[in-house]
Amino acid sequence: MSDLNTKIQDSVTFITSKTDVQPTIGLILGSGLGDFADEIENAKLIDYSEIPHFPVSTVEGHAGRLVIGTMSGKKVVAMQGRFHFYEGYSLQEVTFPVRVMKGLGVEQIIVTNACGGMNPDFQAGDLMIIEDHLNLTGSNPLIGPNDSELGPRFPDMGTAYTPELIDLVEKVAGQEGISVQKGIYASISGPTYMTRAELKMLRTIGSDTVGMSTVPEVIVARHMNIKTIGISCITDMAIAEELEPLTHEQVVEVANRTKPKFKQLLRSVIEKV
Repeated sequence: MSDLNTKIQDSVTFITSKTDVQPTIGLILGSGLGDFADEIENAKLIDYSEIPHFPVSTVEGHAGRLVIGTMSGKKVVAMQGRFHFYEGYSLQEVTFPVRVMKGLGVEQIIVTNACGGMNPDFQAGDLMIIEDHLNLTGSNPLIGPNDSELGPRFPDMGTAYTPELIDLVEKVAGQEGISVQKGIYASISGPTYMTRAELKMLRTIGSDTVGMSTVPEVIVARHMNIKTIGISCITDMAIAEELEPLTHEQVVEVANRTKPKFKQLLRSVIEKV
C-alpha cells in the first residue's frame, strides 16, 4: 500500500469513528456557498484540523469542516470550504479530501465554485453547468508515482464531467424554473485576478469562465472513477475590454445574492441524482 493510500485510510478510519453515515454523494462548496451545508439533516460536523493529514482552509468564506448527514433523502458529505493551490498547498494536498470521499463510499461528486464570467452572453449572478475545463494551473495533481489501487496512470479526461449528469442538471434546472448557462471553465493558480491580456487569451482559446479551483479536484475524482458534476456561480464579469477593479468581498457578496437559486438547484439535483 502506498503512503498516499495509507494516509487516506487514516482519514477514513477517523471520520467513520465519528459517524455511522455512509455517504454516496460528495459536495465541494466554493466561496460564499458554504452555508448550503447547514441544511444537511442529522449532521455530524468535523473540523478539518481534527482529521489526520487534512490541510486547513485559510480563505475567507470557507468554514473549514466536513458536514456528514442526509439531504433530499440521500446520504451526503460536504466540504464546507476547500483548499487552493495559491494557499501554498500542493495539488496532491488540495485534492486529498476527494480521495477520502471515495474511501467513505462516495460515488458521485458535485463540485461548485465562484468564478468570473468571460462570455459576453453571461452576466453576474448566473449559474453555469461546467461542460469541460482547461487546466491552466501549471501543474497536475497526478504528477508523481501512481498507485494503481487508486486509479490508472493515464486516466481519460474526455468526459471529465459526466454527460448524463450534465443532462440531469439541465433538466432539473428547467423543471425548477432556474435559468442556467453551460460552458467551459478555466482553472488558474491565482491568487491574482487576471490581466486584460490574460483574459483575452483565455477567451480566445475557448473558456467561458475563469477561477482558481475545481479542475484539480475533478481530475482526481475522475482518476478514482467518481461521477462528476460541476456548477459555477458567476460572481463578476471578467471581460477584458470592460474590466473593473475586483475584490474577494465583491465575489462573496454576489455569491450570497445568488444563493437561493443555487440552493434550490442543488437540493433538487441531489434528490434526483
